[in-house]
Amino acid sequence: MSGSVLGRSLALTRCPLIRLPQEVVVPFRRAPRASLTAASLATLAALALGGCDSGSDAEPDRASGPSVLVPGKPGEANRTMSAEDAAQQRADDDTPNSADIDYARMMIEHHSQALEMTELAPERAESSRVKKLAERIEAAQGPEIAAMRSWLETHGEDEKSDGHHHGPMPGMATEAQLKNLRAAEGKAFDQLFVTLMITHHEGAITMATDAKSQGNNVRIEEMADDVVAQQTSEITRMRGML
Repeated sequence: MSGSVLGRSLALTRCPLIRLPQEVVVPFRRAPRASLTAASLATLAALALGGCDSGSDAEPDRASGPSVLVPGKPGEANRTMSAEDAAQQRADDDTPNSADIDYARMMIEHHSQALEMTELAPERAESSRVKKLAERIEAAQGPEIAAMRSWLETHGEDEKSDGHHHGPMPGMATEAQLKNLRAAEGKAFDQLFVTLMITHHEGAITMATDAKSQGNNVRIEEMADDVVAQQTSEITRMRGML
């Protein structure tokens, strides 16, 4: 009967058969046979479970890491690979992929709308803080547009893609909102300008974050890092103006 109990105890562990120590230290004081049997079963079960745990820790599954979708180079399909392989590929070759090119094209358009908004501030804003904010945004985003245009030219890409239409970009003001901003003056302009620009900056950060995770080119990542850092700081400043 004790043999069948022992078999069931080992079966419950669902582990490979383990080799037990050849020598067992027996207590000097004799215990009843039933007590020895129970103690032996408990010891065997603990050893079996310990063998399972140590085996799983010693051999981690390297293939269980998350996979990432890597956008292909222009004209190539997207690929799925491990995060480690994707990082290695980028270290070996930072040739721009479709995500890099799309980011540069879309951010030029995104920044251009921000400049369209800042051009209204000198004549319509009342707050000197809002006017200075508009100047800082223009001073930062104008050169960024020029840098992205230069990057596209360097890599043989047009600013506008033929036959490819992207969807609405995050944070962009609608035409109705821009119409209201053009018509506003004084404090009403200040309030609407800051509100729209916060949303606009948040959209730019979303786009930059996506480019960092999906793109392959180091220069695009550097420009995206600049957008995230600068516009995050400006959002904090603008929220203090509301």
